[in-house]
Amino acid sequence: MYMENADIETIAIKDALVLKDEKEAYDSDEILLQSGFYKNKKGFKVLMSKASDKIAMRSGYIVTTTVTSGLRKENQHRDIRYWTYHHDKEHYAIVLVSSTVFEELDF
Repeated sequence: MYMENADIETIAIKDALVLKDEKEAYDSDEILLQSGFYKNKKGFKVLMSKASDKIAMRSGYIVTTTVTSGLRKENQHRDIRYWTYHHDKEHYAIVLVSSTVFEELDF
């Protein structure tokens, strides 16, 4: 589903992470899973530097795959929605939210 940046920005964010490299991307899944996708009616934002598009693309892929993999390992529902966009001049962002929370927000 396509969403405008303004719509994405209206999703309430529980926690925001700033990733500097790929190692931090691997570590971010633990933080996101411990906070819980289904406990709150909020999403999570992950910011990645635009300094290197290659690292940003890898980090985004790592975050999305490790989160879904972690949810599978914990026998949690893996239906997560996410959007990647240009957050500002210096960062890309991924907003992740559970599909049930997304539906409750009436988008």
